[in-house]
Amino acid sequence: MATIPGVRAAPAPIHLGWRPPILDAYIVRELAAPFLFAFGAFLMFWFINIFFLAADYIINAHASPFLLLRFLLFRIPQATPYAFPFSCLMATLLAVGRLAADNEISALRTSGVSFLRISRTPLVLGVAMFAFSYYVNETVAPKSVEMSTRTFYQIVMHTAELPIVPRFFRADESTGRVFYVGDVMPDHRTMKNVMIFEPAINSQYRQVTNADTAIIQGAYLHLIHARVTRFKATGEYDAGSVQKTDIDVGLPLGETPEQFLNANSSDPYTTNSKQLSAQIQSMQATGQGGTALDVLKITLAQKLAFPFASFVAVLIALPLAARLGKKGRTIGIALSILLLFVYYLMMSAFSALGKNAALNPYLAAWLPNLVMLTTGGYLFYRVEH
Repeated sequence: MATIPGVRAAPAPIHLGWRPPILDAYIVRELAAPFLFAFGAFLMFWFINIFFLAADYIINAHASPFLLLRFLLFRIPQATPYAFPFSCLMATLLAVGRLAADNEISALRTSGVSFLRISRTPLVLGVAMFAFSYYVNETVAPKSVEMSTRTFYQIVMHTAELPIVPRFFRADESTGRVFYVGDVMPDHRTMKNVMIFEPAINSQYRQVTNADTAIIQGAYLHLIHARVTRFKATGEYDAGSVQKTDIDVGLPLGETPEQFLNANSSDPYTTNSKQLSAQIQSMQATGQGGTALDVLKITLAQKLAFPFASFVAVLIALPLAARLGKKGRTIGIALSILLLFVYYLMMSAFSALGKNAALNPYLAAWLPNLVMLTTGGYLFYRVEH
């Protein structure tokens, strides 16, 4: 290729790899600021609310500033299932509302860009926020709530040990065993009224072991004068199976004696979905039911339903912002608060019905999302067409 003497050729363009389309990058920039503002505002509200709820205990206990700050900070991850939907809702209402107010959405649609194409990026970000919120709720929140609870007891009772609650269940996922402990003595090693339920694996029998007294010895539970009873698959009692002897049974895999006994292992907010599901199955296998079981089922369903509300918030906010965006940011903020209030009102009402057996617990946890999802889908269809 010929060149003009004394004139340098233009440098070849540098390709830095894939870049998002201009429209998507523009919408992301519009969403980022209101999302961060809403997320920070919600966490600040949560932080202040937790402080005032615990202020009486903390002030009277003369807690050190370090313990107080640690207690509050470790409680923040618990707010993520609530913070992400609110942040997605407000960010979408404000960002898309601003585009509608400046007639940018009208200009894009006049140019042949569909409302679904404009909404693609917010919807994808809604799915991403759902996944991230679920991850935090499953991995970070349980550990942080446990640390916060330990700090609270360190402030109030001057000990980092968690309390031991009588009449609790534990499940060993590796063996399928279900442990029931009636009471724990002050030495935190001796237990009364212990029962162990074992599923039938290689035979037609299901085995139940119970003892009036059991002692934790290292990684084992030593049952004194244990009675072993076997039942056939039909539920018939095997008269020749009763034995009375001392038995050593391993604790649930990976659990220390403290973890096996402390109340934290029964707190649904310090367990992930897998652990909570195992606890529910343990209670069902031993004939437990009623309100306590329904509450655990609702909590298990909400571990997925709450994070999914991030996507639902985006879906319902998009058509509302496109229709009402020209009325300004004030309507966007007010609508965010109103929709959040309606969502939590439905959540409380349906949860109460689920706990009272008026509704299936899993359906009760998901109904607020289903109502909002249906409403958002209808409004979206109206705007698109």
